[in-house]
Amino acid sequence: MGKGSKVGSVVKIGVADKSPLVQAALKHLFSEDDRFDLVAVYSDGKQFIDAVDDGRFDVGVIGWVIGPGDGRYILDHLQAYDSPPRIVVFSGAENEAVPAQAMVHGAAAFVSKSEQPDFLLDAVAAVSNGRMVFPFLDVKKIHDNPLTTLTKRELEIISSLAAGRTNKEIATEKGVSPNTVKFHIKNLYEKLGVNSRSQAVALYLKS
Repeated sequence: MGKGSKVGSVVKIGVADKSPLVQAALKHLFSEDDRFDLVAVYSDGKQFIDAVDDGRFDVGVIGWVIGPGDGRYILDHLQAYDSPPRIVVFSGAENEAVPAQAMVHGAAAFVSKSEQPDFLLDAVAAVSNGRMVFPFLDVKKIHDNPLTTLTKRELEIISSLAAGRTNKEIATEKGVSPNTVKFHIKNLYEKLGVNSRSQAVALYLKS
């Protein structure tokens, strides 16, 4: 899977959104623009991540409010890939912190569902050509985010904790021992300055 695509080539798109209405709207929108080929649609983040192994798409368009642990779950788990698809977060979330969270967790763009459809299409095209598209953000605040100190594996694990997975489930998911998971959790606790799983998840969800 390469990041983005060459100028002039058709961009393969994968969509992940919990809403059948949004899925249908995006299918129609991308089918009307010959710059894109919508190759897959998923209703949850786990399906989307599993599909990345197949290398089917160049750019992912994902909702923010999507299981198993919202958009951060998808973004954090893609950190483990050498060359994952670029991600456009397409969300109706009104929280001003969401675009900043999307950027911190590795998204290439954030587009509000209140924007005109052409804006989303142009943002996806820009992302496929190596650009980032975000509303104005205070970059200083982004760098103050404690999650930027976590490794890729620690981000994967804390996002799994936020999704309600147990240590044993995370170990099975990652193909490591439960003790290895405990080691990573201990390290991320120290980096975040917390003492418990609930504190770590609370900090993660608001960061």
